[in-house]
Amino acid sequence: MSTPGGRSFGRFVADAADAGKLVVQPRMGFSDLRRMRAGLERTRFAAATTVGTVTIDSYTRVGAYDTARRALTDGTPLNGYPIVSYPLATTRALLDGVHDDTFPVQVRHGSSGPEQIIRALTAAGLHATEGGPVSYCLPYGRTPLRESVRNWAAGCELLAELAPGTAHLESFGGCLLGQLCPPGLLVAISLLEGIFFARHGITSVSLSYAQQTDPGQDVEAVHALRRLAAEFLPAQVDRHVVLYTYMGAFPSTARGARLLLEASAELAVRAGAQRLIVKTTAEAHRIPTVEENVRALEAAAAVAGLTEPDPGPPGDTGIYAEARGLVEAVLELDADLGVALHTAFRRGYLDVPYCLHPDNAGRSRSWIDDAGRLRWSSVGRMPIRATAEERPAMTSTRLLSALHTVARRYDQ
Repeated sequence: MSTPGGRSFGRFVADAADAGKLVVQPRMGFSDLRRMRAGLERTRFAAATTVGTVTIDSYTRVGAYDTARRALTDGTPLNGYPIVSYPLATTRALLDGVHDDTFPVQVRHGSSGPEQIIRALTAAGLHATEGGPVSYCLPYGRTPLRESVRNWAAGCELLAELAPGTAHLESFGGCLLGQLCPPGLLVAISLLEGIFFARHGITSVSLSYAQQTDPGQDVEAVHALRRLAAEFLPAQVDRHVVLYTYMGAFPSTARGARLLLEASAELAVRAGAQRLIVKTTAEAHRIPTVEENVRALEAAAAVAGLTEPDPGPPGDTGIYAEARGLVEAVLELDADLGVALHTAFRRGYLDVPYCLHPDNAGRSRSWIDDAGRLRWSSVGRMPIRATAEERPAMTSTRLLSALHTVARRYDQ
């Protein structure tokens, strides 16, 4: 098992990128120890450059550790690995012989209160996780944003203390709602969370972006994120971009799902992302098996190996300028970025469309134009301009149709 001072998660990804390899990663977590171990082993030995994933269960995400323990005692399956509730020796045994400097493992969770999870993962010898004060608060729960910011400040500092030199944090900010959020806001929040991590002691970060509705727009967004990271993050902070295969309603046919996955692998290479979180052909129907995850990893790696990065810069439709304007507006609110983030949402300077969290203003709206690009129809009080004429509020029928645009396209 790796120890502090060994090759970090971020260093592993950077080394793979230097070798021309896209790192691919599943979204996988089981409470059954044999299945979780098999998932890690099969991921490690897949025909791809991989990192492992331990995804945490829903009870642990919300701090219901006693409920998770009772489920383990009763033999009730959970929808992820209860890392806080399992004895430390159990988690160490799970990782022994599979996790090392050649196969780093990341813990993924979804918690707005990450401290106990961070204590458990670092005690087991792991140093990489993900989340963020905004992206793990909006829209997934009811935790007040001010509380989430405070929890994540403490969590960052704890991770930096317990895993000095190897701590890595990935922002989930580029995946807000998974869909129907125009790229400028995704890029801005991912970068702001990366800056937040750095200001609280984290020296290795990844910035996320989720595949959206138009490949050209997505390439431009990833380029904007990379450019802004170079401009705003301290030089000593190691960073890379992680792309997520489409996070919204997934195609229901195996062929459609496979084509969408392949498109995300092509997008990652074209745009210069260094890591890809994959989805599987079973995504629209149920939790994927280990075998389905491995097939997705290998399919993505095969497509990535046949794809070349775009030779020049993408077209400029204003994503970089929009994201930069949002970032600068937030940073000007307060020297304490946590206070600035809370103030930005309270004033509506950041406003996630269709997000019902009480701390979100809820005035912004987006739509998919005839070319398939995500655009603003209303920006509320955000310091940016709408890219389309103001439109009537979206009806429930139109919203449902928009949510299934990508699935329909690939199934057809």
